[in-house]
Amino acid sequence: MPPMTIATDGRTVGPERAPTELLDVGAVAALPKCSWRHVFRTADARRWPAPAKVGRLVRWRRAELTAWMDGGCKPVRSVRGASR
Repeated sequence: MPPMTIATDGRTVGPERAPTELLDVGAVAALPKCSWRHVFRTADARRWPAPAKVGRLVRWRRAELTAWMDGGCKPVRSVRGASR
């Protein structure tokens, strides 16, 4: 039986319906211990996973970030013409 999660309203839901944890720039910067400016610069350069925009807010999915870090922090998209 798959593990169950408690939703924010108290219901028990399966992993496919579990809420996605979204992190703000401060929480994202704390993961690799860098500045919030570095997070925005590297996200703009497409070296970080793309953020999710919720209205005017910019948030990152914790699952995507941890998978990306566990995979060695490879750039998400290579830049044309850049030396490798």
